[in-house]
Amino acid sequence: MPALSVARSVPEREILPARSRTACVSSAQSEGPAASPMTSSSRLAQTLAQTKQTGGEHSPPEIRELIRGYQAGEIDDRLMTAWLQAVCDRGMSFEETTALTEAMAKSGRIIEWPPEFRPIVDKHSTGGVGDAVSLIAVPLAAACGARVAKLAGRALGHTGGTIDKLECIPALRSDLTVEEFIGQVARVGCAIAHATDELAPADKLLYALRNRTGTVRSAPLIAASVVSKKMAGGADAMVLDVTCGCGAFMRSLPEARTLGEMMSHVGRRLGRRVDVLITDMDQPLARSVGDALELDEALAVLENDGWPSESLRELAIEVAAALLAADGATAPETSRVRVREALQQGAGLRRFSEMVAAQGGRLDLFNRTLQPSGTIQAASTGVIGWIDAHACGQFVRANSAAPKGDVHRGGLRFRKAAGDHVERGEIVADIFGAPEASQVRDLTQAVQIGREKRRQRPLILDRF
Repeated sequence: MPALSVARSVPEREILPARSRTACVSSAQSEGPAASPMTSSSRLAQTLAQTKQTGGEHSPPEIRELIRGYQAGEIDDRLMTAWLQAVCDRGMSFEETTALTEAMAKSGRIIEWPPEFRPIVDKHSTGGVGDAVSLIAVPLAAACGARVAKLAGRALGHTGGTIDKLECIPALRSDLTVEEFIGQVARVGCAIAHATDELAPADKLLYALRNRTGTVRSAPLIAASVVSKKMAGGADAMVLDVTCGCGAFMRSLPEARTLGEMMSHVGRRLGRRVDVLITDMDQPLARSVGDALELDEALAVLENDGWPSESLRELAIEVAAALLAADGATAPETSRVRVREALQQGAGLRRFSEMVAAQGGRLDLFNRTLQPSGTIQAASTGVIGWIDAHACGQFVRANSAAPKGDVHRGGLRFRKAAGDHVERGEIVADIFGAPEASQVRDLTQAVQIGREKRRQRPLILDRF
């Protein structure tokens, strides 16, 4: 089987970047396992790095021992980095990636769900701008009868994080214990929580090392990281949204397909049902970009308000339907009909409120009346052809990181979308927060205006 790799950095979402130690790894060693004399595990790591650099393949026992040795502190960061670099250079076969995924999943606790709760489903997005899909799709699917155990993460780079958005709700807890997580899914039908240190600890160690050493640019390593966490969370099925475009980590469609196919293959080899959607992220998915604003727009979708982005609404419905159909017994079209009915009848909103309350949140105290601090105006008269999602994400992150910024309250809300006609000086978007004047000027250039309408890509570019 050919080795697969990608030629650019593609950080995963939903991964804890800080190294966390379980019982076998001391939390005091935040810079990695302590170096030790050359042990059998160290020699193995050295040999595997050399083997991979020359295009060789590893056996499953070798990969299991490599992961065990690194987690136990028997392999130092230098040797592990050499192996990671070799993988980035030469790739891994499906068989190797499957073995790596399984080893990382079994490095900690794997949640065992009672038979009456199954199938347990989860979703994952590789990151985007204005991507509040989870906040809508998870409660919608649960309202239709699915059991959704969603392990989510924080912002990474220019992309937003589901946990950051959810934590805009006062008093809400995202750090549920495994027992609390299981109990909530049993009672409410869904939970969105941060992955605990008990689940896939080897993945957390490896990702921290990859993040420090620039060894993130590998589809097999990304696939193993994502699928291992879903396995550790006990998911029987997963819906994977691989975003593609300037606002995603996967810029090209071939890159997105490579990663999607790798995750699909590995998940199925390990007995999971996998549904992959390749979705467009050239432009912001929602009208809002920024944690509190995106949460507000997600709530507006659940409330059947008319102003939110149609793309956000439709993708959330599609993902919720895929989660509902993950049992293999429900036809996709039937799932879509049920999800749309749940949305129209307010069942998704009620389930979201129940989930928030179960996690201690006070939705009634969430401020939905934020006032803008400025505007983005059209630089010329014409038709908006494209809004640069990456530039929008960078603007919001830079604004949030400013001395007077608020990581949750800063953001953008667009009044106009691609295809709309604008006059020079007309307001295109409202700004929230305290950005620098230069940041506002840069963002104005991110709204491209032409004479004619530009053909837009479909929302879902591929599915398998």
